[in-house]
Amino acid sequence: MLSIPEPESWLDVGTGHGHFPESAREIHPYTAFDGLDPTPRVERARAAGRVEEAHRGHLTDPEIIQRLRARYDVVSMFHHLEHTPDPREELRAALAVLRPGGHLLIEGPDPACAFGRLLGKWWMPYGQPRRLHLMPLSNLLAELEARGCVIVRTDRREPHTPYDITGAVSLALARLLPAADAPWRATPPSELRRRLRTALLRVTTPLVVSAAALDHALAPLLSRTRFSNTYRIIARREE
Repeated sequence: MLSIPEPESWLDVGTGHGHFPESAREIHPYTAFDGLDPTPRVERARAAGRVEEAHRGHLTDPEIIQRLRARYDVVSMFHHLEHTPDPREELRAALAVLRPGGHLLIEGPDPACAFGRLLGKWWMPYGQPRRLHLMPLSNLLAELEARGCVIVRTDRREPHTPYDITGAVSLALARLLPAADAPWRATPPSELRRRLRTALLRVTTPLVVSAAALDHALAPLLSRTRFSNTYRIIARREE
């Protein structure tokens, strides 16, 4: 976003605790950052001074669209679209709250990532029900262009997040270890299973730590290849 003029107003969709606006303000100190989230976290983000306005709800809510229509120079969606029931409606709403000439910033998991084929069901982005959609980059670009946007930039290198090996190891261990106590389980685990799980977690923790170290060590190389796991799109809404 450094290649475009500094925006006056920016809406971060799915902002959570507002950590992104807080960090982005260091680069854009004169930009007004607002946050949108369906949870009370966005209100706590405003109380902490991380966002100027807190909008609680969903971007597709009619009252949200009406209140925020054509207000923002930038709308950002970081790992948000894949969690929504209808990504097309989410894009429509995002473009509605953008000013003409404003920019839409999207990051999401790349289903073309080679880790998806290599790890199969152990690849984190395949996790259900957290991610409802995995959209190929080409499909998302075509949808944006069909809605009258100009694609300013795409990037697979910088957005890469080093978690693939760690995630696979963690998922495998979660399957193999005795189950933890959870509200949805009919009966709690026995004391023996609790102790066994605690002991095995201690034994396997170095494996997870080693996987994380390997992820980070390989990241500079993998981000340049088809093993990059995330794409970024910057699109401009035409006048």
